[in-house]
Amino acid sequence: MPAARPPLPVHPGASVSVVIPAKNAAAYVRETIASALAQGDVTEVIVVDDGSIDGTMAIVRAMRDPRLRLIHNDSAGVSAARNLGARQAIGDWLLFLDADDRLRPDAVAALLAAARGAPRAVLVYGDYNTIDSEGRQIGRRDLLKARRKPSGDVLTRLAAGNFIVNGGIVLTRAEAFRAIGGFDASLRYCEDWHCWCRLAAIGEFEFAPKLLLDYRLHTANTMNAAVRTPQDFFPAVARVFDDGLILARLPEGAAGALRRAAEIHLVTYSAMQAVRFGRYREAFAYLGMVGRRSLKSLPRSALRVALARFGI
Repeated sequence: MPAARPPLPVHPGASVSVVIPAKNAAAYVRETIASALAQGDVTEVIVVDDGSIDGTMAIVRAMRDPRLRLIHNDSAGVSAARNLGARQAIGDWLLFLDADDRLRPDAVAALLAAARGAPRAVLVYGDYNTIDSEGRQIGRRDLLKARRKPSGDVLTRLAAGNFIVNGGIVLTRAEAFRAIGGFDASLRYCEDWHCWCRLAAIGEFEFAPKLLLDYRLHTANTMNAAVRTPQDFFPAVARVFDDGLILARLPEGAAGALRRAAEIHLVTYSAMQAVRFGRYREAFAYLGMVGRRSLKSLPRSALRVALARFGI
């Protein structure tokens, strides 16, 4: 194991840059930006337009706040847009907010408070609830008030499946994000999971047990579109378990079992999303994929799928 890392300071006035990649997001981007600007601890909000052909850019330009910046990415993809925003950011911490989600009041303050209590953390994260396309709450994750997610050295747990889910609940140290090279733009899906794993390989995480984000579920959302299947996510599994930085920090001999667990996690996630959108035949097919990989994992996966029906 590497030598213990020295604590990294979190100054009381630590600055936060919110990066919002946006492509044809006119329906939601004003609300998203407003939720970021309402955070008293946000130094700047960087909207990276990724080749929009709707009114996204006009909406951003019409919003008057000295902290708001608009830059352009020429349809290079969401990962490239996030990386571009991160390169231009001035904050000590980065938060990557999707253009259809919204931060809850005092979300950034809660994350910074958690960071001050965890000086070794390179990433601090919380939890989220779900809303529909009209902004109405559909999730019931507030029922899980006692739920804890891992802190400290989380790489082994994270390699088995992405328990963070959405970048809008994450503060990442800017220096650490740049040190690991940002998001892999060659991955179309689960690029965030790969990035979090690389960050977990170089530092500790800290969990703040609060609902910080309204995560919008609708058919236009990339991760929720009807055409998504588990096979779409498997390239990211291959990338994680072919990454030298990650493999060097995993326990010896653990990669095979962790890779199987990651596949089960993603197939279960696909089944959960299928249920949320009423695609029950697909959900049962995906649970069959879980059973073929591990009968022992099937009951837990089935429970998660059932809970997804009720927004949990």
